Amino acid sequence: MAMAVDAIVNEEEEEVDDEQGTSCKKALQKYFLQEWNVVRSILDDIVAAGGVADFASVHKIRSIMDKYQQEGQLLEPYLESIVIPLMSLIRSKTVDLGTESEEILEVVKPLCIVIYTLVTVCGYKAVIKFFPHQVSDLELAVSLLEKCHSTIATSSLRQESTGEMEAKCVMLLWLSILVLVPFDISSVDTSIAETSHLKMDEPPPLVLRILEFCKDYLSSAGPMRTISGLLLSKLLTRPDMSKAFTSFIEWTHEILSASSDNVLDHFRLLGAVEALAAIFKAGSRKVLLDVVPIVWNDVSALIKSRMAARSPLLRKYLVKLTQRVGLVCLPYRSPSWHYKGKITSLRQSILPDAANIADSCGDGADMSLSNKEEEMSTEQDEDMDVPELVEEIIEVLLTGLKDTDTVVRWSAAKGIGRVTSRLTFSLADEVLSSVLELFSPLEGDGSWHGGCLALAELARRGLLLPISLPKVVHVVIKALHYDIRRGPHSVGAHVRDAAAYVCWAFGRAYYHSDMRSILEQLAPHLLIVACYDREVNCRRAAAAAFQENVGRQGDYPHGIDIVNTADYFALSSRVNSYLNVAVCIAQYEGYLYPFVDELLHSKICHWDKGLRDLAARALSALVKYEPKHFANSVLEKIIPCTLSTDLCMRHGATLAAGELVLALHECNCALSADKQKQVAGLVPAIEKARLYRGKGGEIMRAAVSRFIECISLAHISLPDKTRKSLLDTLNENLRHPNSQIQTAAVDALKHFVPAYLQPVDGKGTYDISSKYVEQLSDPNVAVRRGSALALGILPYEFLAKRWKDILLKLCRACEIEDNPEDRDAEARVNAVKGLVAVCEILTEFRTASSVHIGKDNMSLFLLIKNEVMRSLFNALDDYSVDNRGDVGSWVREAAMDGLERCSYILCRRDTMGSQNKGEDCLQVSERDAFREDQIKPLFDADLATNLASGIVKQAVEKMDKLREAAAKVLQRILYNQTIFIPFIPYREKLEEIIPHDTELKWGLLDFRCYSKPLLSGLVVAIGGLQDSLRKASLAALLDYLQVSGTANCNESNSRELNLSADILWVLQHYKRCDRVITPTLKTIEILFSKNVFLNMQDKNQEVTAILTLPESPSEIWDLMEVGIIPEKSGFLWRDSPARK
Repeated sequence: MAMAVDAIVNEEEEEVDDEQGTSCKKALQKYFLQEWNVVRSILDDIVAAGGVADFASVHKIRSIMDKYQQEGQLLEPYLESIVIPLMSLIRSKTVDLGTESEEILEVVKPLCIVIYTLVTVCGYKAVIKFFPHQVSDLELAVSLLEKCHSTIATSSLRQESTGEMEAKCVMLLWLSILVLVPFDISSVDTSIAETSHLKMDEPPPLVLRILEFCKDYLSSAGPMRTISGLLLSKLLTRPDMSKAFTSFIEWTHEILSASSDNVLDHFRLLGAVEALAAIFKAGSRKVLLDVVPIVWNDVSALIKSRMAARSPLLRKYLVKLTQRVGLVCLPYRSPSWHYKGKITSLRQSILPDAANIADSCGDGADMSLSNKEEEMSTEQDEDMDVPELVEEIIEVLLTGLKDTDTVVRWSAAKGIGRVTSRLTFSLADEVLSSVLELFSPLEGDGSWHGGCLALAELARRGLLLPISLPKVVHVVIKALHYDIRRGPHSVGAHVRDAAAYVCWAFGRAYYHSDMRSILEQLAPHLLIVACYDREVNCRRAAAAAFQENVGRQGDYPHGIDIVNTADYFALSSRVNSYLNVAVCIAQYEGYLYPFVDELLHSKICHWDKGLRDLAARALSALVKYEPKHFANSVLEKIIPCTLSTDLCMRHGATLAAGELVLALHECNCALSADKQKQVAGLVPAIEKARLYRGKGGEIMRAAVSRFIECISLAHISLPDKTRKSLLDTLNENLRHPNSQIQTAAVDALKHFVPAYLQPVDGKGTYDISSKYVEQLSDPNVAVRRGSALALGILPYEFLAKRWKDILLKLCRACEIEDNPEDRDAEARVNAVKGLVAVCEILTEFRTASSVHIGKDNMSLFLLIKNEVMRSLFNALDDYSVDNRGDVGSWVREAAMDGLERCSYILCRRDTMGSQNKGEDCLQVSERDAFREDQIKPLFDADLATNLASGIVKQAVEKMDKLREAAAKVLQRILYNQTIFIPFIPYREKLEEIIPHDTELKWGLLDFRCYSKPLLSGLVVAIGGLQDSLRKASLAALLDYLQVSGTANCNESNSRELNLSADILWVLQHYKRCDRVITPTLKTIEILFSKNVFLNMQDKNQEVTAILTLPESPSEIWDLMEVGIIPEKSGFLWRDSPARK
């Protein structure tokens, strides 16, 4: 009965195991290697075929594996299923075909590509566990390596690799496992039988062959060098390889002692040092002590040579070898004085006694200094015999911490940690003191970075006791803020990143009882770096360190909330970090004042202009938490800094002062009279100090404009003299050629005028507006640009007196200047923007007033319809070109936006006029004068046709930006929910086209109101230089023409006839315009080559007379005389299909 029960239980357990195995496989397929089914099918095909039939399958597997480069551990559950079949196939094929066969490499190389790909993704240690390791495979692998060694790689590019390099690497890795066989290699080597005599301790021929291959690969620049060093470390450290080990040490002594600038010798030197480092890592201390003097003499001499100074990689290997020599010199001993770190095993942490263990460890960590010193001095200092060589080694490692290359510093830091772990407490404390000396202000950024790495290593290994933390934390806080200005940039990002790594190591190494006071010191500084650092990697590193400490050190005030706020993605944006994350964290106790101090002392005077601007905005965002502190203390510190001799300081202080004044006003915190007086005198003081001159004058002008804008919004009390001075400052900035300064001045003037220049009578109003109107014709283009923008932001009161003159002057400013030297595209763009803005200001005020219809009011709308719209339509034909390219496109883009806005103005007026038609009462004379205009709508069919056709033309031209802008404008016009735009021709057809595609289809060529302007833009695209646009446009046009093939013949001829007539219109309308005529003629040539127009020569003689290419130079000259063909086009002098 009991046996039956046991059988049932066993069956149930097996079923449970099967279910768990099945669920595990499903989980692996779902969450790990998602392409496992594809990989498995390819591997099955390879194994079944006995090799790789199609090389594309190898590249397929490699492309799949490469995606897991950053997460190689996800592939480890599948390594056994991949590696064992492939290595078994290599072994069996080698046995069957023999190493002398030429076919063996063709079989092995593709398989090795797959295996080596796994090595690069998962690491060699995870892969070689599944290599076969029978004793009989040793000679087989050596013979196969010899076969690969004799083959020269045909390509060094990984994408074109045929497997030579991968095969060598896999064979070397296989040998690194096989040489560990627990037998004397001489008993395995069958070639000894052919040797007549073999001396005692002489290496077997098999070993000599391996050594020969490895020495050759040590001179390689590829991965074979590293793997050869690994193989040598496994082979030469065997007990039966003493003779071979001594011989190899002598060989490396010759390599390290030789001084040669040959490239091959340099690679051999790198390989020799790397191999020695691997040997000193794997070898027995008893054997290695005998060769330490020879190796150290070579290393100490080489590390001071010019060759090491030129090669960071050589210095890295030398530092690595140095620390390994030091570890050999120092015997391993129980680390009794080390700090006992936290439980790292999950299984141990969930044990019932885990809490008691942790408490006891924490209490042990708080042991008094006297007891520690007594135990260490009595037990270790007396027994420890430190060789003199160790002092030199530590000195080399400390020097490596100051190296110019990060890889050398990182290797030296790990060496410091390893060597210190075998020293006594007193000696380790001396090493710590030497490391802390690296944080001197006189040292460079490399020393600070290396020092941080060393401190992190000491903390991780328990070598930094809690008693030493106070003096360490002091330098770590300095490193968190390390930022040294060097010319136009600064250095220190890597130091701050390493300092965050030190804080991260603290959180993992110490108990809460030892870190409580330390974390209170570090937390504000970590969050300052997390929120306000310039570099995203430093922000994320500091946030990760804070998160590690919060998670491991127990309950920390608001720790979880802060971690959720300052997460990895929230800190990716610098703007979000400054204006959102930091503001959210500042609400918690203990963070507001450190944040303010950081912004005041480090960020508003930062060398990066954008960061200063962002810091000023960030400072104002913190005002809401304590307005009185900012009004009394912070503003008091900032105002004197606006006159600093340092450009960065005075620029940032000016921006910060303006933002603070505005933020205080928004918080309803009124400034005292003295403070307002100081703020009002800030700009005159800057001008008196002549801080606009010299270097940085431009950015100070922009900062002053922003300051004036802020105080205008805050309604700071200003004397009349100061108002006039600030107005002169803004006018001067409007004349500046820098567009950013002009834009800042316009933004400031927009708020300054209504705040301080509200007119008592009409005199002041007339003077301001008339000044800008007169400047529209100024010969200085910068003055014209600024005045046009200024007119567009003036309030209605400043425009009412001379509105007609202003509009007409702006309309003339939109036209291309007659004098080529006076032409300026930016001035015309600003004139278009100013013209539309003035129209909106005038119409909005009059629409909102009680008088809706009147002579003056109707004159305004008629002027907009007749003059403004005409100027904007003319601006759509601005194709000016200079050394910057098609600058007229800026004008055309602004004109499209202006046409849309003015169309809304006219349609809105038509709608209001129809609503008030029965209510408005006019004088008889006025009604008679405007009766005809009132009967007709302001926005009529002609305007709608011109509007739609003009935008459609821009939607098919060659510039992507303009095509996108035109499509969006047309979409807004068709689907505006507030204002309906009437009279759009073929509106239904347009609505069919626009919603589905952003690009217009050429079905609009069927409608005569669109065909001519559409074709005039289309031929420019087809005959242009942009190949992709030319192909797409031509394909669309041919598609339009070929659609007619399914219809009757009359419709087909009609489309070709209409197209030819439109081309004739383009040739005549744009005669003597090379920009259009040349691409039009190229379009005609392309259409003739596509057999278009060939069936209509008898249909329309006038069209064919133009489209038939002339045969003689006299005919070409006649077309040039009338201006249809440009003289410099050179188009018809080439052979054409039409001639044939």
